[in-house]
Amino acid sequence: MVACMTKERETNKSSDKAKKKKSVDSPKAVKVKKEASAKKKTPVKKSVPKVKAEHPWLKSYPKSIKWDIKIPDNPLWSLMDDAVKNAADRPCIDFLGKKFTYGEIGGLIDKMAQGLQKIGVKKGTKVGIFMPNAVYYVISYFAILKAGGIIVNYNPLYTDKEVTHQINDSQTEIMITLDLAMLCDKLVPLMGKTSLKKLIVCSVAKSLPFPKNYLFRLFKSKEIAKIQLSNNIISFDDLIVGDGQYKPVTVKPKEDVALLQYTGGTTGVPKGAMLTHRNVYANALQAQIWFEKTEYGKERFLAGLPLFHVYAMTAIMTLAIRNAAEMVMMFPRFNAHDAMKMIQKHKITFFPGVPTMYNMISSQPNVSKIDMTSLKACLSGGAALPQKVKEEFESLTGCKLVEAYGLSETSPAATSNPIYGLNKTGSIGLPFPGTEVAILSLENPKLRCPVNVNGQIAIKGPQVMLGYWNRPEDTAKTFEGEYLLTGDVGYMDEDGYTFLVDRIKDLIICSGFNVYPRMIEEVIYKHPDVSEVTVIGVPDEKRGETVKAFVKLKDKHTLTEQELTDYLKDKLSPIEMPKYIEFRDELPKTMIGKLSKKELKAEQNRQT
Repeated sequence: MVACMTKERETNKSSDKAKKKKSVDSPKAVKVKKEASAKKKTPVKKSVPKVKAEHPWLKSYPKSIKWDIKIPDNPLWSLMDDAVKNAADRPCIDFLGKKFTYGEIGGLIDKMAQGLQKIGVKKGTKVGIFMPNAVYYVISYFAILKAGGIIVNYNPLYTDKEVTHQINDSQTEIMITLDLAMLCDKLVPLMGKTSLKKLIVCSVAKSLPFPKNYLFRLFKSKEIAKIQLSNNIISFDDLIVGDGQYKPVTVKPKEDVALLQYTGGTTGVPKGAMLTHRNVYANALQAQIWFEKTEYGKERFLAGLPLFHVYAMTAIMTLAIRNAAEMVMMFPRFNAHDAMKMIQKHKITFFPGVPTMYNMISSQPNVSKIDMTSLKACLSGGAALPQKVKEEFESLTGCKLVEAYGLSETSPAATSNPIYGLNKTGSIGLPFPGTEVAILSLENPKLRCPVNVNGQIAIKGPQVMLGYWNRPEDTAKTFEGEYLLTGDVGYMDEDGYTFLVDRIKDLIICSGFNVYPRMIEEVIYKHPDVSEVTVIGVPDEKRGETVKAFVKLKDKHTLTEQELTDYLKDKLSPIEMPKYIEFRDELPKTMIGKLSKKELKAEQNRQT
């Protein structure tokens, strides 16, 4: 591991303290200085704020963006209220051709909030959302908040065991879902056996335009759940019969939790990150400021990522609502061919995605024939963006693709490359407005690392969570003072750009040396026949661990293990060279489409 030099750090700290002492004067001293200055009658010069040693990014910050911003203490639902007030007639959602205006969505939210309160939702009640992208997701999200509840996001592809664990861990009492058998069949048996008491079922067909609503019932009848409505299983239509006069709930945005966002569990058991109203509201505001030159009420976002994931929650939903933009939804999941057609048809202006999405689009045979000039920017997050994927996508589409970085614990965005500024190769960019990034020693997180030295990335800002739900010990381990320890290895250069090296948990220890999978993946990606690659560490008798690469080739391309090894010989050190290479038709991915090491590691562990 790389440790920061203690003596250097102590010297820096002493120097910083000295600087602070020099710069802080008493009111009396300030007055004397002003009088002396007036007597001398010297010309007054405008002072330029000095860039603090711990804020090197300020010298690289886009001139049009203010870093030191103030976040108002507004409840999260005010994002939607503001859009309804200022852009009621503007389209909010396009769901497979059926459009809903902000005014219509706002009305349904109020009615649902009233209905939720009638069935027992009060301040602090945990209400889950268990569905892929649908108009009901947005309505439910803000209705839960207005009713006083706390949102619990669920991945609809969870196994029965995973759903049961999260329901019990979060103490979810009410679940909102779609009338699809694959969803309801998981939930109905859990009622009464877990904390789950009530189920709200929303009709997919009723949210579709004519004639899709009839065709769905006709051709997808086997996929529709056969359930009997009761006092505990309620239809969405029955829930919103009121006039929308819900009882307003008072919240303290800095203290009150808006949602529990469960982590992916890649480093252990999934934990519920407690995100406050201010956390999520702040991140939407930060994103709006960062992605400048957006036109209020005129942007169109492609919702290809699932909204239950924290990345899409901000990069698509709350950012779009903050801009009164239209969300064009994909259902039930992302498809590269359909995405290209939707970008062309709907003149999409903003497309947030994960690296595999852009890779899939670049691999489409007709990509050069699709007009995607409406795109102002594409944002990559959720996983490290390979340089090859970025270059190919930008070359084929003409659209700028920028990489951002964040976690469930940071609502999620923490850093991003500027849309209209310098994008450094391999960098995750500069801190978001109001956000501070520090690189802390891997051996002692109380020490800061010098520039260009690997350490643990730590984040401080208004978007950082309160802590983990019912896990005080995990919370304590995750914070160093006000800084959130991300578990990611990276470094910051002299210009304040942060570079992600890898996750600490993904680090491979070969014969005592640190080997970073991401570095190996970047090199393998550059081979012209490679489409996707995932690198993990596997047990080795001599080295302790050694490198194994799982590779997916491009369609109709061939490559042997020896050919790939020969290609890598002068590009990787002997310790980094994969001892094992396995070619696969597909590599495991998460619900949002990012490559997943978790399944491959579990598979290798079963084999040993």
